[in-house]
Amino acid sequence: MSTGHPLGIDVGGSGIKGAPVDLAAGDFTMERYKIPTPETSTPEAVCDVIAQVVAHFDDVKDDSPIGVTIPGVVQHGVVKTAANIDKSWIGCEIETLLEDRLQHDVVVVNDADAAGVGELEYGAARDERGLVVLTTLGTGIGTAIFNEGVLVPNSEMGHLELNGVDAETVTASSAKTREGLSYEVWATERLQPYYRMLEDLLWPDLIVVGGGVSRKSHKFLPLLDIRTPIVPAELENKAGIIGAAVLANRTQVRRQQLRGRTTG
Repeated sequence: MSTGHPLGIDVGGSGIKGAPVDLAAGDFTMERYKIPTPETSTPEAVCDVIAQVVAHFDDVKDDSPIGVTIPGVVQHGVVKTAANIDKSWIGCEIETLLEDRLQHDVVVVNDADAAGVGELEYGAARDERGLVVLTTLGTGIGTAIFNEGVLVPNSEMGHLELNGVDAETVTASSAKTREGLSYEVWATERLQPYYRMLEDLLWPDLIVVGGGVSRKSHKFLPLLDIRTPIVPAELENKAGIIGAAVLANRTQVRRQQLRGRTTG
């Protein structure tokens, strides 16, 4: 086990932000630190910024695990998709790259998965043991699925086909802004068909809505006519950082247990 707090780092389109996390409290131990995302956001350039974020915190000990989120599918430490990030990420062995650079245990996960873990542990889905779906409405739509508290990683349900197109292109909050839609039109004509499709496919017990627009959830969630309880995220922009730290800690513990079995 680490003697320091795990660090969560959230890689976004406009900023790379991080903070150490107190897992008992589910909150930051120090104020979040943010650096603008490089204009050319290749893996190497982003790793340089991540290293600066890590160096900022005295609370991060040599054995502190680090969790990093990116907006893409990450499978066994390798980036598989890049819908909203530089295409050079595809095929990047990002966990190895970061562990070599930072000399820490590192886990890299999909950003929506990390946000979902944060909400499941400390936020709107806390104590919910059924099937939970988190959606993040932003530039695209990220999704995280949990069954009985267990994450099904890299669900990517934002890319379901809706009326012949990729759902996130017409349903994300970026589409609302781009097309100048009112909350009523966005909710009833875009969000409702999407969430009805999700519930028909998955039959969730709860849907949690995250992303920056969730702060204005009172303007659109009450307009939705779906059978599934749907609630706004509680951790807001903390969710990804907190969830990444939780996953980093779990991964480090599991790796240490495996090493113990190997050497025992």
